[in-house]
Amino acid sequence: MDPLTMTDEMEAIDEATQYRRKIDHSLARFSAAHDDAAAEEAKRRERRERLTTRSMALFEQTRTALQRVVLLDKEEEEQEPPAEKPEQTRLQEKKQRHTARNVRIGRIALIVVVALIFIGTGVAWGAVTWFDAKFAQVSALDENSSDIQNADAQANDENFLMVGSDSRDGASAEENVGDAANIPGARSDTVMVAHVPADRKRVVVVSFPRDLEIDRPDCNRWDPAKSQTTDEIVREQKIAKLNTAYAVGGPQCMTKVIQKITGLRINHFVGIDFNGFKEMVDAVHGVTVHNEKPIIDTTLGKVLTETGDVTISGDQALSYVRARHVVGDKTSDYGRIKRQQAFIGALLKKVMSSDVVLDPGRLSGFITAFAHATFGDNLGVQQMMTLAQSMRGLDPANINFLTVPTVGLPNKRGNEVLIQEKTRSLFDALRDNTPLPGNQPAGTAASAPPANASPGKNTNTG
Repeated sequence: MDPLTMTDEMEAIDEATQYRRKIDHSLARFSAAHDDAAAEEAKRRERRERLTTRSMALFEQTRTALQRVVLLDKEEEEQEPPAEKPEQTRLQEKKQRHTARNVRIGRIALIVVVALIFIGTGVAWGAVTWFDAKFAQVSALDENSSDIQNADAQANDENFLMVGSDSRDGASAEENVGDAANIPGARSDTVMVAHVPADRKRVVVVSFPRDLEIDRPDCNRWDPAKSQTTDEIVREQKIAKLNTAYAVGGPQCMTKVIQKITGLRINHFVGIDFNGFKEMVDAVHGVTVHNEKPIIDTTLGKVLTETGDVTISGDQALSYVRARHVVGDKTSDYGRIKRQQAFIGALLKKVMSSDVVLDPGRLSGFITAFAHATFGDNLGVQQMMTLAQSMRGLDPANINFLTVPTVGLPNKRGNEVLIQEKTRSLFDALRDNTPLPGNQPAGTAASAPPANASPGKNTNTG
């Protein structure tokens, strides 16, 4: 029989007592469940408090470190000018300023990478999951490719293939760049390889013109709408432009081509949608670039009419990195490569400034915009953190910006042509971690073709 209906002497009791006992029994069960839930909640609250305390401590350490860097930068600027030097020519002064600016860009690039990683780890362990969840993963790498040369020597090197994808999806009529209907698919308007050797004593960033003439291999077709490769095979093309590799085969095909040219083992791929530049620039309230003369593009119109140090908005930044038909610029792609590298340096400098570093709203907005505009393979917070830790002792001046050696004059097909011997020497030096050809000094900007280079015929638009 039910014990609730019996007395201690196992005799039956009346209904009122039975009802009261049932209520008491239910209340006892509820109370026990409530106590268990309260205990669990107390444990969770304790864990949250520990994580919050640790996160705030890490954040304060990060902010202090960033403040120290920013203040150090200011102190260097405020230092007394050096003793008088022999009078220099205007050309020598211009070269000196140019070299100093590139060294600063290199320093800022390295510091910002480390700073962003510290910030990512300082927010709490959940920030890693949050960022990686927003970061779109694509399939791009082939680390067992037969095109990789001297793979054993590259075992601990880090090679980042960076592609600026200029899809017209979402482009407005005011941008004058067309839309996805008349210029479909993905477009690789920027291609760079950042090489970091195993000893972490230098960084070399090599840019590739988008109109570089290549032999394009068989590639699986890329579906930019779904950000994935398909089973359809696009057959090889013996004479093609570099940007067609990305247009037809996406990240996988571009990785194939770059590994064939360089012999490097590409172990990280990162793509940035140019449209995302707008959000990144607007998140930090504009970026200041140094402009020597007005930039007027026959396709985009008046890109930048002011000269000197000019603060540009997100829309202006997008045109600034896209422009490739600039009036008076005979170098076409080379001029754009320089502007793109200058813009990246200016953006990093702004992110590193106290206006952004010490403003949680702007910094959070930039990181969110960066995550939304970026996609890649083997690229996340953990990988970036490991790389940053291994590069802590690197002198920021040992960052080189170069352009792959070409003849400087487009051929009759409007393509840039590699100087094979110089190209081979450059990438031999990177793979073997030997001095760069020609005793290349650190912090060198992208090389340009001869001043009398003719733009030649170009069949690409946009």
